[in-house]
Amino acid sequence: MKENKIWLATGNSHKVKEAREVLAEYGIELGHIEVDRIEIQSDDPGEIAVYSLTQLPDDGRPVAIEDAGFFIDHYGGFPGPYSSYALDKLDNPGMLKLMEGVEERGAAYHSYVGFRFGEEVHVFQGTVRGEIADGMRGTNGFGYDPIFVPEEGDGRTFGEMTDDEKNAISHRARAFRALGEWLQAQK
Repeated sequence: MKENKIWLATGNSHKVKEAREVLAEYGIELGHIEVDRIEIQSDDPGEIAVYSLTQLPDDGRPVAIEDAGFFIDHYGGFPGPYSSYALDKLDNPGMLKLMEGVEERGAAYHSYVGFRFGEEVHVFQGTVRGEIADGMRGTNGFGYDPIFVPEEGDGRTFGEMTDDEKNAISHRARAFRALGEWLQAQK
């Protein structure tokens, strides 16, 4: 692929901002296609990302879709790919209530970026492990960020970190870095 611009199809402006900053490290410009997509029900976020790509009309532009999930060890990976639904219904205070009295607080964020250009489809994955905090901390980020403490951090939640600090280690940043590295190798 010779172009230095790709398009991210999402209705989430936070994802666009994070991906744009990461891909800029590789000299790749990110455009935004505003979509409200219908996701298939699957336990595999990578499968969801690929399916979502197939639902977009192919207008010749290189396009990416990202799907992520928040996986809690104690609950067998719940909410996983149903993270948006669980956040909508329970919000972070409800998730913390589910964790009351639970000693095993391990969790992971997984991000899958599906990328399509022409007939080619590729999937790139990023993961960050950590644990669920005892309470909400911080106002930055979105989703589960105020309750997630990454292992590689300094004890702060993603919600307490600056965008640059979070982008250094986040699941989404890792998936988009994998895409950026692959795109550079294609030139």
